[in-house]
Amino acid sequence: MHDRHPAHIARCRSAADVSEALRYAATRDLPVTVRGGGHNVGGSAVADGAVMIDLSPLRTVTVDPEAQVAEAGGGCLLRDLDTATAPYGLACPSGVVSHTGLGGLALGGGYGWLARQWGLTCDHILAAEVVLADGSVIEVTEESHPELLWALRGGGGNFGVVTRFTLRLRPVGPVRFSLGVYALDEVPDALAAYRKYTGRQPPEMHTVGGLKRAGHQEWIPPHLRGEPVLFLIAVWSGDPEEGQARTAALFEEVVPAAHVSHTMTYPALQALGDDSQPKGDRYFIKSSYLDDLSPSAVRRLVAAALDEPTALCSIDFEFLRGAISDVPDEASAFPGRDAPYQVTVVSHWTDPERDSEHIVWARETAERLREFGTGGAYANYVQGEGDGRAPDIYGRDRYARLVAVKKKYDPDNVLRGNLNIRPEGAL
Repeated sequence: MHDRHPAHIARCRSAADVSEALRYAATRDLPVTVRGGGHNVGGSAVADGAVMIDLSPLRTVTVDPEAQVAEAGGGCLLRDLDTATAPYGLACPSGVVSHTGLGGLALGGGYGWLARQWGLTCDHILAAEVVLADGSVIEVTEESHPELLWALRGGGGNFGVVTRFTLRLRPVGPVRFSLGVYALDEVPDALAAYRKYTGRQPPEMHTVGGLKRAGHQEWIPPHLRGEPVLFLIAVWSGDPEEGQARTAALFEEVVPAAHVSHTMTYPALQALGDDSQPKGDRYFIKSSYLDDLSPSAVRRLVAAALDEPTALCSIDFEFLRGAISDVPDEASAFPGRDAPYQVTVVSHWTDPERDSEHIVWARETAERLREFGTGGAYANYVQGEGDGRAPDIYGRDRYARLVAVKKKYDPDNVLRGNLNIRPEGAL
């Protein structure tokens, strides 16, 4: 969707390379963008006439299993991190698609299967090597640059180019995955039961749902294949011996039309969604936080699902809180910690002639849900219309604090190809 042509692409293998690229861009008055994993569907890493700082060569991960800490290059994919940590029974909580870039995910927040148990990816950033806009390289820690570390935990790529993350790791063993499918006429009852369940689910349990067209897998009943359905997923990351019973509890009150369940490794869980959104297709995403999955909100969700323009589209939702909301609100730049639910509208298609139709559907679906929202949005899902939205997403007080950090570390707003924090604080 984004046919843009940088003036130069700098494939950086060190912080020194990044520093040189930034200084080169400054001497020629060229804009700068940063590419990590290349997973952002908004295309923010690519701009006409810019210097693209490509971090993809920076994918080394080293693990200290005794300290339960990893150092990961700024161009790492989630699979790089998981592959390095899994042999030690450790993981850093992160996203749900293994070819996602670590840097963009972590700097914007980082929801995933372990978030309710252990918190967001950004909560696990202990330190970072950062190349500032002027080309200088600094080590960011709680002692050396605490205000910048605070901003890196959820403030996005506004303040410098992170070439190395130091991450806290958590113990993770086998996980239990359970998936149920419901016909659309069962959705109100199924989500009413889901709503009750989320009120009592333990932090080791993460539950998500999706309204989409069913595939043609053998386990799906023939009458539901290709039809709009509800999928509910439960993932248990606690004691493996409790996994089967714990995940089955989600489906007890309203029994699904079909159900599959099995135990797997954490890296295998991380890779489950890898084929669902392939590179080269076309995407538009809208996201919002909901204060409840009320019957009225569910009716709007079902109506929107019936209007999905192609079979690839989906409306995904998940219950949050747990360890996410246990972190004090002022401890990081990440906003929206206390939101109960997140809904993500994923418009996905392949035909360029249908761009407008799919973008309109995503926007109209988000508008249908606005009255049930808590305000704000997940920064990593703000696509193509982020300029000027930062004050609304971060809130006035947090935004003012971010502006102060931006003024100190990037006063000329060199790093602006993102959900931009402007150094002048303009709304």
